[in-house]
Amino acid sequence: MEKTELEPSYTPVLDSSATHVLSNAPPATASDAVVQPSSLFSATPQHTAATTVINPRPPTNGPFSFVPDELMALIDPKSPEKLEEYGGVPGLLAGLQADPVKGLSTVDQPLSAVVSSSDEKPAPHEGGFQAQHTHKLSSTSQVASIQDREQFFGRNVLPKRKPKSIFQLMWMALQEKILILLLIAAVISIALGVYEDYGTTHVPEQLYTKTFVPYIAVEPKISWVEGVAILVAVMIVVMVGSVNDYQKEAQFRKLNSKKEDRLIKALRNGETILLSVFDIVVGDVLHLEPGDVISADGVYLGGHNLKCDESAMTGEADAIKKVTFEEYKKLEEAEVASQSESKIHTNHEGIDVIAEHSHALHGVDPFIISGSKVLEGVGLYVVTGVGQNSFHGRTMMSLRTEPEDTPLQVKLNGLAEQIAKLGSLAALLMLVVLFIRYFITFRNGKPPSALIIKSLVDIIIAAVTVIVVAVPEGLPLAVTLALAFATTRMLKDNNLVRVLAACETMGNATTICSDKTGTLTQNRMTVVAGTLGVNTRFIADLGEGETSNQRANIPINKHAVGISQLVSILPSAVTQLMHEAIAINSSAFESEDEKGNLTFIGSKTEVALLDFSKKIGGADYRKLREASPIVHLYPFSSERKSMATITQIGPKQFRLHAKGASEIIMKRCDKILQVPSSADQSTPLSDNDRNTEVTEMDLTSELQTKIHKTIISYATQSLRTIGIAYRDFESWPPADIELNNDGEVPFAAVAESGMTLVGIVGIEDPLRDGVPDAVLACQRAGVFVRMVTGDNILTAKSIATQCGIYTQGGIIMEGPKFRALSDDEMDAVIPRLQVLARSSPEDKKILVGRLKAMGEIVAVTGDGTNDGPALKMSDIGFSMGIAGTEVAKEASSIILMDDNFSSIVKAILWGRAVNDAVKKFLQFQLTVNVTAVALTFVTAVVSENQKPVMSAVQLLWVNLIMDTLAALALATDPPTPDLLDRQPEPRSAPLISFIMWKMILGQAVLQLIITFVLEYKGMDILNYNNIPDYLSDRAIQNPEIGDAYRKFKRQELDTMVFNTFVFLQIFNEVNCRRLDNRLNIFSGIQRNNYFIVIFVIMVLFQAIIVEFGGSAFKTESLSGVQWAICIVLGLLSFPVGVMIRLLPDEMFGGLKKWVDNSTPAHGALPNFESYPDSNEVGRINSIPASVRSQRSNSVSGSGHNVYPSRDGLVWNSAITKVRSELSVFKSIRGGRLSTDSERDERHALHAGAMVPSLVATSVGAGWAPNRQRGTTSNSSSQVDVQNSSPRSSMTGSRRGTGQSSVRVATPTHLAPVNTNMTSQTNLSGATLPASS
Repeated sequence: MEKTELEPSYTPVLDSSATHVLSNAPPATASDAVVQPSSLFSATPQHTAATTVINPRPPTNGPFSFVPDELMALIDPKSPEKLEEYGGVPGLLAGLQADPVKGLSTVDQPLSAVVSSSDEKPAPHEGGFQAQHTHKLSSTSQVASIQDREQFFGRNVLPKRKPKSIFQLMWMALQEKILILLLIAAVISIALGVYEDYGTTHVPEQLYTKTFVPYIAVEPKISWVEGVAILVAVMIVVMVGSVNDYQKEAQFRKLNSKKEDRLIKALRNGETILLSVFDIVVGDVLHLEPGDVISADGVYLGGHNLKCDESAMTGEADAIKKVTFEEYKKLEEAEVASQSESKIHTNHEGIDVIAEHSHALHGVDPFIISGSKVLEGVGLYVVTGVGQNSFHGRTMMSLRTEPEDTPLQVKLNGLAEQIAKLGSLAALLMLVVLFIRYFITFRNGKPPSALIIKSLVDIIIAAVTVIVVAVPEGLPLAVTLALAFATTRMLKDNNLVRVLAACETMGNATTICSDKTGTLTQNRMTVVAGTLGVNTRFIADLGEGETSNQRANIPINKHAVGISQLVSILPSAVTQLMHEAIAINSSAFESEDEKGNLTFIGSKTEVALLDFSKKIGGADYRKLREASPIVHLYPFSSERKSMATITQIGPKQFRLHAKGASEIIMKRCDKILQVPSSADQSTPLSDNDRNTEVTEMDLTSELQTKIHKTIISYATQSLRTIGIAYRDFESWPPADIELNNDGEVPFAAVAESGMTLVGIVGIEDPLRDGVPDAVLACQRAGVFVRMVTGDNILTAKSIATQCGIYTQGGIIMEGPKFRALSDDEMDAVIPRLQVLARSSPEDKKILVGRLKAMGEIVAVTGDGTNDGPALKMSDIGFSMGIAGTEVAKEASSIILMDDNFSSIVKAILWGRAVNDAVKKFLQFQLTVNVTAVALTFVTAVVSENQKPVMSAVQLLWVNLIMDTLAALALATDPPTPDLLDRQPEPRSAPLISFIMWKMILGQAVLQLIITFVLEYKGMDILNYNNIPDYLSDRAIQNPEIGDAYRKFKRQELDTMVFNTFVFLQIFNEVNCRRLDNRLNIFSGIQRNNYFIVIFVIMVLFQAIIVEFGGSAFKTESLSGVQWAICIVLGLLSFPVGVMIRLLPDEMFGGLKKWVDNSTPAHGALPNFESYPDSNEVGRINSIPASVRSQRSNSVSGSGHNVYPSRDGLVWNSAITKVRSELSVFKSIRGGRLSTDSERDERHALHAGAMVPSLVATSVGAGWAPNRQRGTTSNSSSQVDVQNSSPRSSMTGSRRGTGQSSVRVATPTHLAPVNTNMTSQTNLSGATLPASS
């Protein structure tokens, strides 16, 4: 802000005197800061008398003086003139009956701060608003309730988009051209059938019952039935699809409402509470903090250095600083004065020039716009617009569009279109052939016109039905169902999916960049150790049930006392300084949790410090904050790794309290607290020592080394180390400090030097249960896990080792060093980079960018506002539901509701389950497509009557099975743990793999053979052409009986063909539950109730159709033997499926590789070796590897540090290790990556210099010459470094992709070795060559 914030009348305090959680709302998120409203509007006694009486505008909107459009006119466009017209902020507050100090009242009482008497003295925390402008209303207004505010100004929710009714969805489904064509054909068929049945004369003829009793009658009048059956079948298909769409939309509406809800801090009844964003009303006073996405329009009341990003709303890229309306008017007056005076001054060249006008109003205003984001600072504002009456609400209402398809849906829509084209082509060909065959029959005589029309319509219906069967409209439905099912279940697994595409993308993530705090650890921090001054150390007391303190055994804690005894060995002044430093320089506050217990809420680090202060008998944090008014605040910044608060402790006495990363704070100090204590720290201080003042001493290099060792000791115990420091000033702003462009004191000028170190505290954040197992599961799944943390390198290494992230051969780097690398050097380091410590959000963004450039599918976790760019850049961004800011959540694809890394593993499982569900359905659908189209085409063309073996109604039933029911059954398979036993699929992987094609074509061939044999040879095989003995005598006497018998059997056989075909599909649906070559197709089937129920429904309906379908489905009732034949033939799908899976993929040669087409483009990355222990076999697939041939799925050591491949290639891993270390560490330590041109100019003799080192290191690494003969010799094989793929260097070759990172190549020239080197050891235990 401007210098108004430095005047004596404006003494803001960062505090909260009374904070409670409304109803059952959960605690506030981390990094929450509460701005005490009374402090923002406090007054000194000399100003309280300056009271003016304002006449509020008369009520025009119920009890309020403004209507929504008038309030909107303030914001769109921003109009200070309107605000002035409304009486300024006091007039606005009066017209809205809002209280800037106590907020709204939820009880029916007047708001005392708005309706007040001029002779009332403000309470300590109830100062007048903007002291110098305290106002008094001329009369008491009608009390407005929360319900009144919702009635006259609306709720903070957008009107729900009217969902489409089931009938609208059915009507939309009926708009498909193919269905319309089928309906028209069905109507024509009905009309012709009715005409043929009732419009023509039917001559009675002799017919036979099934017992072959003759009777005279006309043919049954059922010609219209088929048309009606087609209509009914189409309506069923449309209805089932519409019901699915309706349920899907309902599920997504439910998910969206959950996604948009969040808690914000509001002021009501004088207390800070957590309120649902949906419950905000006009007149509410809300808190603003870094990372907030502003949820309602309003006018700024006051705060500290508040800046907002309004680019999403206004297009302005610059941060907009927020000032109060009074300050804005002062700036406006200054600008007007500047423009009215044309001052002339002499520039540096001695030329008289006119001074530039002031631009103080540029980038400054008092308006808060909904939808914008808080970049820094804290503050309060009064709400003037909510819901569709807000800027963001109106924008969203105008931009409402239908949700877009996910990438998988787009890909499947394209595939469905291609299949439909092929089906349409087959149908068109069939139509032409059948027309030609039909018209050729006219040479024997032209049939009646009605019969011609009926025959042509039947042919058209058959062709259109082929198109209906061929069009796989179930494909997009399968994706939709799978996503709807997965997102609903993922919510139960603490994954709230914001972007549907992330659900399917997560299944193929290849690397995860995870935060440490709260994600890998429990985010329940406790101070367990610390050092005040140089040597005064303390450790946590024994817990309940503990018999010994493990920390006491650590050498540095030899003389440490328990926390409970700390106060007794410290001077009172030191204790008070420590309590003030903790309480004042903090944004945490005390409130009730969901269970009604009083607890601290806010940043977990600050909560731990406040708990520590409270545990050792510190004064109430509120009193400490009230006693020291805040002059200025520097909120925590991930760039600075620290925060600072400046308070006034007396006349001309100001103190800066700072805390942050311990090593950074230490570097900013030149003095250290001198703490007197007894020799062994076990006896209390004397009264004289206890009453000593705070003393300081110089922080010499020797003491810095000592403090550094303390930090290292705490860090190696997996403790987060926090440094606490202070600095005193005689004035604020300090006299010798130059203000920045905003008129504020730069942080670097006061908090980056000259401070006094109070001490270092070690905070423990235990590892979450199950994290090591979750990391191992990711590595087993081929997902490379990296830790990206702001903690120091030693703490990061310790935690990463416990998690299993940091492994032998990995690299740990600090953010600044990583950022300084060139792109080529980064590409060389990243494959082995496992931990990035002391990293900023910018470092994380750089890492994500390089990983994506290397072809990785990257998942990132983040919780801070500055994590937004990295979350947006990643393929899948995970934000923290508990600790995450609103900006992070907006930028993310999935919100982890429990902030737990284990939930990411569940997201991987569900992502793979969605992809698998779609592929299972695709495998099933294409089998039916191929078979049904081929069967219909061939049988119709061969038939003398141009009729296919299955009628249109039967084909529509098959279409219903394969589109809707199968999609529902296969899309709801829950994930199984074995999904993590395979590698991620590359982006270039086709939808249909070679194994799937093998099954599709194999099953299609089986089905076609069975149906063709039954259709054309079934009469002979089943002996239906021969009259049975019990009919033979009658058939001899009456040949018509024999014809009737064969006609009945032909009808039964046609029914058997239909029945067998359907059962082949039903059993193949079970067969399609597996996409790999494993044989157990029933694995996990008992856990999918949908599948079991749908399977039973299909069998029952098929039985009903066959037995009772009659004229509609053109079926005949079958005997038990015939049913058994159909079911047994259908069951052949199982053994044939086994045979297809047992066919080795290698026997198809290069066809598999051509179909899968999954070999990624080669990059110029070095490869690295992995060294698995016997018990670390599961990690081999995700630890960076250099020589990775196409091994079998099980990895076993050979005893000679070599890895045999299927092709018999053997490689010496020790030589690889030498090459890897030399090439990587050369780049890390500043050496240039060699270019190809340099490499060509080197002489072969250079390689000879390496021979002694290679031989010695190989023997030292345990390698012995391989005595095997007949295999490719080690000396003749080289790793092609230039052509190895990025993916292979990170996670090894992907099983099932046909990728190998080993290739035989001619020996390349090795780089010359700089022998003038010393060596040093890095944190990973590897020796780094140091440049001379």
